[in-house]
Amino acid sequence: MPTQTTTSGYDVATTAVLPEGAPSLPSRVSWGAVIAGAVVALTIGLMLNALGAGIGTTTVDVAARDTPSASSFGIGAAIWVLVSNLIGLAIGGYVAARLSGTSDNTDGTLHGLAVWGTTFLISAVLLGNLVSGIASTAASGASSLVSSVASGAGSAVSAVGQQAANRTSTSTLQNAAQGLVDRVQGALSGGGGAPATMTSDQRKAEIATLVTRRVTDGQLSATDRDRLNGLVAAEYNLSPQDAQARVQQAEQQATQAARQAEEKARSAADAAASGAAKAAFAVFGIMLLGAIASVLGARRGTRDLLTVRSARVA
Repeated sequence: MPTQTTTSGYDVATTAVLPEGAPSLPSRVSWGAVIAGAVVALTIGLMLNALGAGIGTTTVDVAARDTPSASSFGIGAAIWVLVSNLIGLAIGGYVAARLSGTSDNTDGTLHGLAVWGTTFLISAVLLGNLVSGIASTAASGASSLVSSVASGAGSAVSAVGQQAANRTSTSTLQNAAQGLVDRVQGALSGGGGAPATMTSDQRKAEIATLVTRRVTDGQLSATDRDRLNGLVAAEYNLSPQDAQARVQQAEQQATQAARQAEEKARSAADAAASGAAKAAFAVFGIMLLGAIASVLGARRGTRDLLTVRSARVA
């Protein structure tokens, strides 16, 4: 590139026009510098976080009952982690810009942003692996616990079954089972008759059917409602008026419970949505502050230039 010498002795770059077909300029990004800056940023952040954990542990005094509250401890820890990561990113951006050898502020800024992006990607991968490992360990422990409990329960059931087998004959068990089956069949086959002539099991089975229909359909027809009132009156020895009042009271309680459950579900959904929104905004703010810290560190690490007659020389 043509140059001219000034009276002060500095070489000043002049404008040169590249001929057509000339090779393009080489890439000015230094990935070695970016990786080095990211490693430095992660290491410094980890070191400062370890220091913060040590300081936080020293504030716990169980004997004197002078431990900070959970909210204060959590807020202090969050601020420390944020400041530690910002310091690490700023130093990492400085290291990347300095090692890249660039003397252009834009190139230095881009190197700082590259450090910021690389650091957050590595942190996300490490955090994901950590969460996955914790989940895997918890699942393995739960599986072992369930297996142990199941094994113990199986042994206990086996022992109880052995004792029961020793004390109970096969014919007695078969008769009891057959009696239970006959009872259920009688309850299921008793619908439609007069409530007073039905057995208690038959009335309860038909009441359960009508109540299920009321819950699923939202209402009962006049015929079904009269039938339900008659069944309740016969089952609990109530007058028709008392049976009707009891059925209405049960319906009101069921409706109120359903409304309360719906309100709780809506409140839980709103709280979850609000928490997710706050977490998303917090992550955005943290990443934005990290980008600013990396850029400031990179701008500081960019090599200085000397301006001579509107031209910059190293």
